[in-house]
Amino acid sequence: MLVDLSSAERISINLDLFEEFERNDCCDVAAIVVGLTAISTDVFFAHLQIHNVYNDICGVICAILTWLLILYAEFVVMVVMLLPCPYPVYSAVNMIIFQTFAFLAFASHLRAMFTDPGAVPKGNATKEMIQQMGFREGQVIFKCPKCCSIKPERAHHCSVCQRCIRKMDHHCPWVNNCVGENNQKYFVLFTFYIAMISIHSLILSVNQLIMCTNHEWKDCSAYSPPATVVLLLFLVFEGLLFATFTMVMLGTQLQAIWNDETGIEQLKKEEARWVKKSRWKSIQAVFGRFSLAWFSPFTRPPPKTKLESYLYSV
Repeated sequence: MLVDLSSAERISINLDLFEEFERNDCCDVAAIVVGLTAISTDVFFAHLQIHNVYNDICGVICAILTWLLILYAEFVVMVVMLLPCPYPVYSAVNMIIFQTFAFLAFASHLRAMFTDPGAVPKGNATKEMIQQMGFREGQVIFKCPKCCSIKPERAHHCSVCQRCIRKMDHHCPWVNNCVGENNQKYFVLFTFYIAMISIHSLILSVNQLIMCTNHEWKDCSAYSPPATVVLLLFLVFEGLLFATFTMVMLGTQLQAIWNDETGIEQLKKEEARWVKKSRWKSIQAVFGRFSLAWFSPFTRPPPKTKLESYLYSV
């Protein structure tokens, strides 16, 4: 198993000497050659089911700000534009579209924020746990010197979360979480639906300004003309900003998935030591087989095999 050697040095030791290294400093040991018979890891999986909450104040502020901006768009679209609209069909259709996208964006944000991105159990590289994992004779494993965890292939240590994350793409303060193997689908959906409501808000705002200019202002809004203009202009600014930002993020995420290479792997220009999937298989690894479930934040990504799952906090 080969991983990021910049943060985990490779050495080989016997299991009998592990306790001595562990007593000196757990994080000095970077790799262990284990000679053990295969042991079922089902019991081990059970007590590794831990969910992590990261207390990053910047991330908390960004997450709350995201909700407030969605609520502001809700207020302007519904109260200022659609509810006073004299055209009921136009109003009803746009209400359904906007509320659907807003609900899916909010749900995707929550799933991206509260789903474990694929954190490796912290400090799991102990003799007892290694004995329960059932590694093959002579198999080399790596330990992260920062969080003292067994470091799987393509895992990177997040300095904010203080954990190693499988297939870590980046740490996103807007979801107050890392984007990794388990929650990348939700993050992609979040950027997609935010882009959709931003574009929809822009279209509605421009149309509203045109309608108010061509008719009496008192008939197109319950608020005074200056207040209406300020509310609409701020929504246009918000829509332009977040439509651009989220569309760029969506594009980079889809490109990373398409190439089976995470953002951090692209940034570090790491040589691919793993077997790259085909483009279609790479997409399926994140979203599953093609269906409407691709667009739902309420369906889980494809389950991992037992062989992979011993390094997860689930």
